[in-house]
Amino acid sequence: MEKQKQLKKSKVKCPICGSKFEIFGSFGLKKRTNAQCYQCGSLERHRLMFLYINNKIEFPVNHFKPLKILHFAPSRPLFNAFLNIDDIEYVPCDLFNEHYNKRLSTSKVIKVDITNIPFQDNYFDFILCSHVLEHIPNDKLAMLELYRVMKKGGSGIFQVPIDYDRETTFEDWSITDPKEREKAFGQFDHVRWYGRDYKIKLENLGFTVDENNYVNTFSNEEIFEYGLMKSELVYHCKK
Repeated sequence: MEKQKQLKKSKVKCPICGSKFEIFGSFGLKKRTNAQCYQCGSLERHRLMFLYINNKIEFPVNHFKPLKILHFAPSRPLFNAFLNIDDIEYVPCDLFNEHYNKRLSTSKVIKVDITNIPFQDNYFDFILCSHVLEHIPNDKLAMLELYRVMKKGGSGIFQVPIDYDRETTFEDWSITDPKEREKAFGQFDHVRWYGRDYKIKLENLGFTVDENNYVNTFSNEEIFEYGLMKSELVYHCKK
């Protein structure tokens, strides 16, 4: 009933699946309005990354070799978008790949530990790693692995939840109880809150980081239409 109501007037449009509604659905522990696409399930961050990839990233052209893309913890909308592109070698992966394959009704998501990526150096043209590093105890090792397997001249988008009121990333390894972790880090399976030093952490390991306020290139009307979050920056990392 709610979905049908949204279809009466088209005020928003999902750039990933093309569906139109009066407004996107609410989502989150603290409900965010105009957040989730009723058709493909995309959230604000998925749509922002999709728009950024399509409009801001120039992929290398090689007519003899497919573009190699590594995608950690693939969300359904972006998984489907990449899967339908010809002439790319798309590698969706996760440490707990069985959950993704069940949810996505596929067997294409392979098992990969981000701290020990089973690919050779300088292999991937582009890496998408969104809301993964906040789950990883040794995030420095994970970042080093992302750097190792990225081609020279390649790039990636590495998104994490960031508290911009914090100058430095907050970690406390004495907090192990899931409820206490939720209080401290915003989610029971997170192990840190990143601060404004996130960009510096990546740069210290070799990446050139464009902390891009891409959402500000859109008008307020477009931000509402695409269901974007004004506060989210895009972390475009290059090697």
